[in-house]
Amino acid sequence: MQNPKISVITVVFNSKQYIEATIKSIISQDYNNKEYIIIDGKSTDGTLDIINNYRNNIDIIISEPDKGLYDAMNKGLKKASGDFVIFINSGDKLRDVNTLSNVMKDVTDNTDIIYGDTEITDNEGNILHSRRHRPPENLRTNDFLRGMLVCHQSFIARKSITEEYNTNYRYASDFDWCVRCLKKSRKNLNANQVIALFMEGGQTRKTIVPGLKERYKIMKTHYGFFRATFWNIILGIKFSWWMLWHKWF
Repeated sequence: MQNPKISVITVVFNSKQYIEATIKSIISQDYNNKEYIIIDGKSTDGTLDIINNYRNNIDIIISEPDKGLYDAMNKGLKKASGDFVIFINSGDKLRDVNTLSNVMKDVTDNTDIIYGDTEITDNEGNILHSRRHRPPENLRTNDFLRGMLVCHQSFIARKSITEEYNTNYRYASDFDWCVRCLKKSRKNLNANQVIALFMEGGQTRKTIVPGLKERYKIMKTHYGFFRATFWNIILGIKFSWWMLWHKWF
């Protein structure tokens, strides 16, 4: 499969401070077969003005009220015409100008998922460290029993295997979506590089507990009660130690 088309989707709402850096990281990509879609939740802080400054470099712009993050992401999926899709939401970025070129070069006809590593940045875009969870060498569906080993922003899926995000979940529908993609995937390709820069924000900390509860519910759905419970106990212990070590409380 040569030069497959990739749809990059950005969801944003009232993010004037961060949207421009996200847009620049995507439109500067040297991969020529991409489309860029921005789904704005009818921002009122000037975000849309910044988006419109780059209108000539953006294929689709939708600005209208939505029912939350995952509803907006579903709008992006419906508009995407690429062979593959990736979500890089406001505040996050692709790692380098040649990121898409590098990760797409080894895609074959039966490649359904491309994945890679993620680095964490502060609000100014400075790289702090690698993500706590690291992607396995060979990604399998059951690997997500050990947590979301691949960050959603570094998870590229063939459009034909994707389904809509479950909007009944408020915090962890991306986890559910990735597992559903993995269940359908024929081949998962490790890009062996950092794909995305993920901005660590306060909202993530505020929603960590309800997010973990929701993720446990999703894991029970996909993996069964006993496996989900066993691995959540292990994950809880590891995360508690990590929080203490990094004084993340």
